[in-house]
Amino acid sequence: MPEFTYEALAPSGTRSQGTLTANSEREAMAMLDGRGLFPVRIAPAQAATQRWSFGGGRIKTRAMATMYAQLADLLHAGVPLLKSLDILEAQNISPALSEVLREVRARVADGTGLAEAMAQHPRAFNELAVSMIRAGQEGGFLEDVLRRIADFTEHQEDLKAKVTGALAYPVFLAVVGFVILIVLVVGFVPQFEKVFQDLDKKGELPALTKGLMAVSHFFIDYWYVLIGGIAGTTFLIRWWKNSADGRHLLDTLRLKLPIVGSIYLNLALSRFTRILGTMLQNGIPILNALRIAKDSTGNVVLSEAIGRSAENIKSGDSLAEPFRTSKQFPRDVVEMVAVGEESNTLERVLIDVSTGLEKRTSRQLELFVRLLEPMMLLVMAGITLLVVAGLLLPIFKMSSTVKQ
Repeated sequence: MPEFTYEALAPSGTRSQGTLTANSEREAMAMLDGRGLFPVRIAPAQAATQRWSFGGGRIKTRAMATMYAQLADLLHAGVPLLKSLDILEAQNISPALSEVLREVRARVADGTGLAEAMAQHPRAFNELAVSMIRAGQEGGFLEDVLRRIADFTEHQEDLKAKVTGALAYPVFLAVVGFVILIVLVVGFVPQFEKVFQDLDKKGELPALTKGLMAVSHFFIDYWYVLIGGIAGTTFLIRWWKNSADGRHLLDTLRLKLPIVGSIYLNLALSRFTRILGTMLQNGIPILNALRIAKDSTGNVVLSEAIGRSAENIKSGDSLAEPFRTSKQFPRDVVEMVAVGEESNTLERVLIDVSTGLEKRTSRQLELFVRLLEPMMLLVMAGITLLVVAGLLLPIFKMSSTVKQ
């Protein structure tokens, strides 16, 4: 049945707006009239949906965390749900979020549950949040669920910011090093070509200098080939990694990389265990929780191992055993999950595992960055030394010839 957005006036003169489900505009007008409202504008809701889907703007994770926390506080203070949504919409945390909250409020006003209304906007409310809110509604602890979602969202954003911040300086060094290399090869090397012509004719030009000149000519004369090659290679790699075989192989390699693979694995498992533990704490059945949480790893190999564990649970076995046989999960994580199952405290153990993995990742990341920075400086210094040596060797050779 199609939906229509409307603006209407109450007998008191108050203007209201929302969404109706009706077979036609005429039926929507009759529904508004039955509510004692005078319709000012009625339009199909499809246009609004498309505008959100393609041009509604990106909603920042921080804004979502703030919204969840504020909604929990309002409900805890006794403010009705519809009034709480009105207040959050008016605060204008972000234009895109205000638009979403307006549509959620309209659906709730029409009798739709909060979780179902949020599920209509997957770009704003992910499956984890919707499932937890649905459980909170059914169990009568919606405020607590909203606070946990807010804390979880904020925590994940802090972890992401920590990783991004740690890698910012090495990335900066790489960009600066590449720019310096281009400036040297394109700007300085061609200035010496005429000076070295005599040595080149005599066949006395060092091989390093010849190679440097060739690279310089390639950069200057065939820059479009270089850019096209980089763009084409990037496109092919992206196409390949989006294929089933490519994604599986790439995710397998990520886990086996020295140092980096361990950091990547711990980050993926910390997300998975925290999401799974948070959902179990809020009464989500373990099979549903596993189905939602397994994709949070961002790795096909790990998701498949978790999927096999779900099948194991269906047959009445433990969760830890498939983790152990997959050989993708660290031994200490598997043992802690097994202890949590035996003591019936799995949700608490999973949260503790996530916290421990995050601390371990933080230490590994710090060590990796400390090693990466001097390595990148050495690489930059080595490249610069090769360029300088390629320019100075012929000069030394010419100087020795003049002295003789």
